[in-house]
Amino acid sequence: MTPGEQSRRPMPFSSNKRIALVALAIVALDQATKFLVLQFLGFAEELDIVPGFFRLVHWGNTGAAWSMFHGNNELLAIISLVALVVLLFTRHHFDIGTRAGQMALGLMFGGIVGNLIDRLMQSRRHVVDFLYFYVEKRGGGEAGFPAFNVADSAICVGVGLLFILSWKNGTTADVKPAPETSGDTKSS
Repeated sequence: MTPGEQSRRPMPFSSNKRIALVALAIVALDQATKFLVLQFLGFAEELDIVPGFFRLVHWGNTGAAWSMFHGNNELLAIISLVALVVLLFTRHHFDIGTRAGQMALGLMFGGIVGNLIDRLMQSRRHVVDFLYFYVEKRGGGEAGFPAFNVADSAICVGVGLLFILSWKNGTTADVKPAPETSGDTKSS
């Protein structure tokens, strides 16, 4: 290979670079979509997109998933920061040698940072949720899945992908059976 050919070859991405690029893309998409919601929907405003199934909403969540721990925004921000640091320093325990593993961690990092930005912004102090899926009940009212955002989706997909990779690679099934003891042998 000539020196000119070497310079034209694409640089291989290190696992950390790919994780960082995916995380940055998720943060950018998450914050851009939240910015649009803040610009075009007033707080608690809803816009039917597919009546009886999907709405864009502008809801604030000071809790975690399904509004658990509602009103604990500061505590959840601290937990998010701790989770980021732990994930950063333990990432080598995950399947980061593969693109799928790198994508999974990038999705998780990006999602955590996206929601953490919301929690720390002085103007918000809550996570902006805006995707709301629901069905109308026969007797009236509706049954809905809790509203969520791009960051929430990225975290869930990243965690799910890590579970699939762990299952596929057998990392949780590497337990060896205990050796048989001499007292368990049968005599004829």
